[in-house]
Amino acid sequence: MTSNTAATPLSKLPIGSRGRVAEIEGDDEVSIRLMEMGLVPGVELVLLGVAPLGDPLELELRGYRLSIRKAEAARIMVQVIYEV
Repeated sequence: MTSNTAATPLSKLPIGSRGRVAEIEGDDEVSIRLMEMGLVPGVELVLLGVAPLGDPLELELRGYRLSIRKAEAARIMVQVIYEV
């Protein structure tokens, strides 16, 4: 199912969904670190999985896999390309 263009927090995407980073909320050390790890506006990603207790989330972007905390994922706004 394809979704609309409204940005949604990465932490709310279902497993298997594909999205494009729209923005990283905040301008503190955490948001800067997320951008250093490749999560910059325009990058496409796939949510591969979530740990049993909901934290961390595993993503695939730019040809590699990245695990981030749910609190960090909530700061990443994405435009959904494909939603499962």
